[in-house]
Amino acid sequence: MSRAPRHQMDLAHRQAIETGRTRLVLMVTLAMLAFLAVGVRLVDLMVLREGYEPRLADANPPVVWQTDRANILDRNGEILATSLRTASLYADPKLVQNPKLAARRLARLLPGLPRNEAYALLTSKRRFIWIRRHLTPRQQYAINRLGIPGLYFQHEERRVYPHGHLAAHVVGFTGVDNRGLSGIEKSFDEALRNGSGPLKLSLDVRVQHILADEIAGAMQRFQAIGGTGVVMDVTNGEVLGLVSMPDFNPNRPGAASPDAMFNRATLGIYEMGSTFKIFTVAMALESGTATIESVYDASEPIRVARFRIHDYKPKNRWLSVPEILMYSSNIGAAKIAMEIGTTRQQSYLAKLGLLDQAHLELPEIGSPLAPEPWREINLMTIAYGHGLAVSPLQLTSAVATVVNGGVALPATLLQQPATPPEGMRVFSTKTSERMRRLLHLVVDQGTGSHAVAKGYLVGGKTGTAEKDTAKGYARKALRSSFVGAFPMHDPRYAIFVMLDEPKGDKATFGYATGGWVAAPLVGRIVTRMAPLVGVAPIDEQAPAVKKRMFIEINDRGKRLASF
Repeated sequence: MSRAPRHQMDLAHRQAIETGRTRLVLMVTLAMLAFLAVGVRLVDLMVLREGYEPRLADANPPVVWQTDRANILDRNGEILATSLRTASLYADPKLVQNPKLAARRLARLLPGLPRNEAYALLTSKRRFIWIRRHLTPRQQYAINRLGIPGLYFQHEERRVYPHGHLAAHVVGFTGVDNRGLSGIEKSFDEALRNGSGPLKLSLDVRVQHILADEIAGAMQRFQAIGGTGVVMDVTNGEVLGLVSMPDFNPNRPGAASPDAMFNRATLGIYEMGSTFKIFTVAMALESGTATIESVYDASEPIRVARFRIHDYKPKNRWLSVPEILMYSSNIGAAKIAMEIGTTRQQSYLAKLGLLDQAHLELPEIGSPLAPEPWREINLMTIAYGHGLAVSPLQLTSAVATVVNGGVALPATLLQQPATPPEGMRVFSTKTSERMRRLLHLVVDQGTGSHAVAKGYLVGGKTGTAEKDTAKGYARKALRSSFVGAFPMHDPRYAIFVMLDEPKGDKATFGYATGGWVAAPLVGRIVTRMAPLVGVAPIDEQAPAVKKRMFIEINDRGKRLASF
């Protein structure tokens, strides 16, 4: 064979190889482009887009989905309420080919959906109908595997409350459509739905837990039917803890009883018993109708028409103002009030916020029950906490005013700026300072001795009120409470606790009064919460501290008792 033909054959062979190589590169390139296009499309669908299922073109009315409801946080950023994406099942009944079979299969997968109900939904004449909202991922997967025509999924949000029962009455809950139905969720519904940012509350979940834990334990021990508590910063009105028991799980509000849903701390209105003597003495000192040295005859009960005012444990002698608080004398408080007068009593109570509905960021707020007309007997009974009913929140806020220097600050569930808000002066700083000494005396030597928390200078007042029934006051059905503050040389926090119908036990010698069942709660709460909120213990026996808390008790009353 000649060289020319061989050369031509080699050339043709090389051309064939080059052509094949070019085609192979082209095919590989096309394949890579195809895979790249698929990958881009998947990223677009799964990451860049919301991933919603297509809606029915002829759904009537059109459905607008709400997304991104803002979180609710405590003061430290702990999540109290947040939203999670879930899938909800809906149907176009016109496209469901075998409603009977589909109903049977759905009823098997969705507990609580009877077959006849599912069949009725799938045979509806409407083009859009919900089958089940907020499915679990497992339910969505199982239903999707059925491959039933006419069934679709819509991505929604479900409100979740990570702390469950804790702070349920404050945070509240939403409905299936993500609309607030109670608590903060309802009060700030529009702002939360706008999703502009998280809502930070004044609550501290650590304090809330301590408060709830102590009240729950006391309810169990004393067989109480209910309990409530409030912790408030006296310098700015912030509420750090607010508990009402029994409570409920906002993740399952439909399972709660009406009693559990009732907010005792803000909606409940109660006669607060002897805690009101705090205000009576403060009014007298401020108005000048009494001094620390003043004494009153408490040797005999007071009779007014058919009423008889007496002391629970009478001293049967004259009592000084400190002793009236120490021993919780109804007779002494009533006589102090008589000197104050109805007009001044009403004026001070109004300034303390005890005659009007509290201004708090919750929809569940009760209105005080005041006598009308306000007679002399009302003047006297209100002096020791009967005849005027207020909420636990209002009482706590009023006590905060007494001890914080005499300035009334509005209670709030929202975290406040560093600069303290301006309030309304009710009492002078001198009166407030004297009241702090008197309230510490009640705990140091009086009926509140079980509220002692070593190193924290607790002050406060017991309260025991018989429940008002259709047949009058029930002697054995008590609401027992204690309200206090700490540390009394420089008050930071006010605390209120109340148990509803507690029963005394062997350790309390059968007593179920505020001094026995409520005061110890406050002592334990202070001991547990103080380190968390930055209040360091002090030496209560230090000369400077004792001097600051010292108050002289006029013993003239003991001498007068011999006359």
